[in-house]
Amino acid sequence: MPNFVRPVALAVAVATTLALTGCGAEVTSQGGQQDAAGDHYPVTVENCGEKKTYDKAPQRVVTNDVGITEIMFALGLEDHMAGYVMPDDKGDLTSVPWKGGYRKTKWLSKEGINKELVLDARADLVFAGWNYGFNEGDGFTPADLEKVGIGSYLLSESCRNGQGKARGVMAPLDALYTDLRNLGRMFDVEDRADSLIATFRKQVAEAQAKALKGADRPRVFLYDDGQDKPLTSGAYAGPHDIITKAGGDHVMKDLKDSWTTVGWETVVERDPEVIVINDYGDTGADRKRKFLKSYPPLANVSAVKNDRIVVLDYADLVESPRNPAAIASLATDLRNFRY
Repeated sequence: MPNFVRPVALAVAVATTLALTGCGAEVTSQGGQQDAAGDHYPVTVENCGEKKTYDKAPQRVVTNDVGITEIMFALGLEDHMAGYVMPDDKGDLTSVPWKGGYRKTKWLSKEGINKELVLDARADLVFAGWNYGFNEGDGFTPADLEKVGIGSYLLSESCRNGQGKARGVMAPLDALYTDLRNLGRMFDVEDRADSLIATFRKQVAEAQAKALKGADRPRVFLYDDGQDKPLTSGAYAGPHDIITKAGGDHVMKDLKDSWTTVGWETVVERDPEVIVINDYGDTGADRKRKFLKSYPPLANVSAVKNDRIVVLDYADLVESPRNPAAIASLATDLRNFRY
């Protein structure tokens, strides 16, 4: 997984959080006031096509992975968490805007999430997603948790769309805003969620205003990993909106899925002018770059030939509060390549 957050993206993210809090990057809990008066609950939200009703705010949430965990932290909900599950290769978490959340919240495991772990944590809700923790093959699904009395909330980016196990039912940024809005209602912090969404929309709009347009928009390919076949982003994963709103033409925009594999021949045929590397895992950005530069079928691809390769952090690209900052960062990179 990733090493360090890119300085530009982090600076924008810090500025965003400072604007929200007015005095610093840490957000204190403000929920429960309406609840105490008895006029907020029950609330019903729609999550991946299913309506879910909450009679009170969940108190012991377990989250899986960095983006999901930081959504909770961005809303100031660490006091409602029993802990998070995340590999230890997520970069420097001591300098992110949500470092206070990481300090206060228990790191339950650096391995995969499972039913035994969330039972031991006395979780009342698991916030994860299909292939973001939930997996039928591991016997860890929302239905499995329901049998032992634990609720679940699915990351909207991961919603299955009825085409086999393909994922994605809305534009990636809409998925982020949907989750912020739903969680705002679930935890009685709607004002905070609305403020975040408004700030993120403004940040994205400002980046778009400066982004390349029309014929200047370069063709962009997202390279996640893989040598035999590349794992990439379709129209429903974060990189699609990050690329397009940053002023790029996403070459895999016709794939009605989130994270999926394609053939190298498709990449060669679409001839991306810029490649964005997703930096994470044992095969980090440097090794991925070396592979792309040395793989013979890619030798004449414009991005490789002209060495126009950008690195973004994993947490910038999966659904997370870092997405708007990633758009601004990539927009700058694309302009620099053009001019």
